Amino acid sequence: MSQADVVREEAVTAALGKLDLPTKARLLMGQDMWSLPALPEIGLRSLVMSDGPIGVRGVRFSADDPSIALPSPTALAATWDPELARRAGLLLAQEARRKGVQVLLAPTVNLHRSPLGGRHFEAYSEDPYLTGRIGTGYVRGVQDGGVGTTVKHFVANDAETERFTVNNVVSPRALRELYLAPFEAIVREAGPWGIMAAYNQVNGTTMTEHAALLNGVLRDEWGYDGVVVSDWIAARSTVGAITGGLDIAMPGPRGVYGDALVAAVRNGEVEESVVDAAVRRVLRLAARVGLLDGAEPAVTTPPANIDGIALAREIAGRSFVLVRNAAVADRTALPIDAADKVALIGLAARDARILGGGSATVFPESVVSPLDGLTAALPEDALTFAVGATPSDALGAADQGFELQVRVLDADGEVLGISSLPNGMVEWIGEMPDGISYDALHTVEIHGTFTPRESGAHVFGTKGFGEFRLVVADTVLFDGSETPSGADLFEAFFGTPVERGTVELTAGQPVEVRMTHSPMKFADAPIQAVNVTLAHGDPRRDPDELIAEAVEAARAADVAVVVVATTEQVESEGFDRKTLKLPGRQDELVSRVAAVNPNTVVVVNAGSPVELPWREEVAAILLSWFPGQQGGAALADVLLGHTEPGGRLPTTWPIALADCPVTEVVPTDGELVYREDVFIGYRAWERAGTTPAYPFGHGSGYTTWDYESIERDATTVTVQLRNTGARRGAEVVQIYIAPVADSAIRPSRWLAGFTRVEADPGEQVAARIRIPQRAFEIWDEERNTWRSVPGTYEIQAGHSSADRRLATRYETK
Repeated sequence: MSQADVVREEAVTAALGKLDLPTKARLLMGQDMWSLPALPEIGLRSLVMSDGPIGVRGVRFSADDPSIALPSPTALAATWDPELARRAGLLLAQEARRKGVQVLLAPTVNLHRSPLGGRHFEAYSEDPYLTGRIGTGYVRGVQDGGVGTTVKHFVANDAETERFTVNNVVSPRALRELYLAPFEAIVREAGPWGIMAAYNQVNGTTMTEHAALLNGVLRDEWGYDGVVVSDWIAARSTVGAITGGLDIAMPGPRGVYGDALVAAVRNGEVEESVVDAAVRRVLRLAARVGLLDGAEPAVTTPPANIDGIALAREIAGRSFVLVRNAAVADRTALPIDAADKVALIGLAARDARILGGGSATVFPESVVSPLDGLTAALPEDALTFAVGATPSDALGAADQGFELQVRVLDADGEVLGISSLPNGMVEWIGEMPDGISYDALHTVEIHGTFTPRESGAHVFGTKGFGEFRLVVADTVLFDGSETPSGADLFEAFFGTPVERGTVELTAGQPVEVRMTHSPMKFADAPIQAVNVTLAHGDPRRDPDELIAEAVEAARAADVAVVVVATTEQVESEGFDRKTLKLPGRQDELVSRVAAVNPNTVVVVNAGSPVELPWREEVAAILLSWFPGQQGGAALADVLLGHTEPGGRLPTTWPIALADCPVTEVVPTDGELVYREDVFIGYRAWERAGTTPAYPFGHGSGYTTWDYESIERDATTVTVQLRNTGARRGAEVVQIYIAPVADSAIRPSRWLAGFTRVEADPGEQVAARIRIPQRAFEIWDEERNTWRSVPGTYEIQAGHSSADRRLATRYETK
């Protein structure tokens, strides 16, 4: 412990000694949606938390408070670069400080157990080692910027179905070797200041009360000294939570702590010393982020400012995974020749999907779509655009062409507040705009003008619960109410808009739009929120005509670039996927374009795996994930060869869902059994003997590499490799451990290390990779400890889990 830590702990002890029981109990629960109460009597200011992981929302989840939007976590993991993750963390700390936030509710380090997991895009990888390394870099960056992290969701929160109540049954060995492993690595290597306890149960105990994991493993075994905060509304029991190791119950002001905790102590159900330990950890967090008088913050001088737009563009380009790049005529399909005529096809090329749905959502100030990026990068008249096929007919928030304001009125019609509204979405969760109280709020009015970009029957709709009146161009489209259909508290956030009617409009001619909404209020709701959306859809054209237009555009071009995408109805928090197929007629679109243009490049705008039935029909396939607000600019960089696609797959991509070895995400009678035990991801694929479309670790650049030699010295493997291509490039050297003759039931191989190297054409470079001792150990369930398995191991170096180039042997005793 450093001298600064000693002084900080003394200040925490002094502050704790001044608090009575009711004040301590109040400090352990949110005073509202996002913050803990200030205690001026001990010099404690209010601590504010905010969602991540690709940006910082701030306390207002609204488009009028813009945020930097980085690429999705799957994209960040695809860079295989912990240092780049650290830089992303530093930027997010900068954003947090700008928004008055001290703790970021990120990163998500749950695993890609099944490709059907609906929140797959928000977690890093199917592999615990890669997840731990990227997560460590991210946490170090955020906390080097003086902002706390909250590593989540502890633990085994790997699917969304029945997530509030599901009991996930996991063997001790799988729990240790897979699901706890990234948390352990981050705790030991990065020292996070916060951990978030998940909604679900693990082996019969809800995670907010799981003393064996929160107190026993996390604190006693790993030495964790930070706070444990509940996922929002996850805490269910006062005594169970506080004795189980939960420090902070969010949100407030209603919850299981506060007065209920005071009563539990006074009734003899809880020792006050247990409360004191939790309060000490909360005060320690406050001291670390600079909110406690007399305690020097962990970071006294914030790092130099980072250009967020530039970093978003860099991460996106470095994350793109080139999984196919076939030869067309006398060269590979990518990079594109700048003199080529390009047909850009796909709705997602114009209306970019930059992030996944749910609590990972932020509102950037600007977005560069693929159409924007290529228009700026290519010569005039070199680019044509066709919609081709729409992924979904579902309406989205009113956006392009809308100029809107939102007014809030009380029950007497008096205006409480007015603000601009960059799109038709109003989502105030817990925190209302300045001057507006939730109790006084009666009506939300969205009004302004809409200037269509095309003529035809425009579709309008609403999203939210309560009374609505929607008027477009003096036409009343809806005057009525909408009520919830189920018990899910988040239905209003994750549901789809309801269509209310169409209006014939003319391109370029503005019309007035007005929607008034009186939201439903629930007196006993744990979260006070206003969630309402004015929704819109462009005129719906005949799908056959759209595809035919795209085919003709492709036929006339040198290169056809088709952008296919998932939708918010496919990938989002709140539900799991049913299929891996691309929505709509996008598969048909790709096949028909490829039939007329052999130089067809497909960009897959999805946060997690999808089926690509046409993958052998096209010249190139580039996975762009959810690429953040600069995705279109980065895409142009990569397609034109200004930037090399640097990504490698952080998860296996199947040919078809039916091939996947682990798919079960739906509980039976409230229980989801992890029957596959330690075999998920590439471990499971190799055990099943099934070949995926693209293996874990796969990805190509614009050069080639020869692996020339491998040596092992103590804990380090050195691989010599040479750039044998015509341009400078980067390679991710991956090290796998494979037992030659195994006495334990284990995967055939597992990732044990990696590093990224760069070299000029013809240049040799050495990749030095440290192999941790844990790579040779398993969890012994009988002894309840880690143990080394003696024997002979191959240490394999390669380009992916399936493309191993060199090997050496190692004996353990």
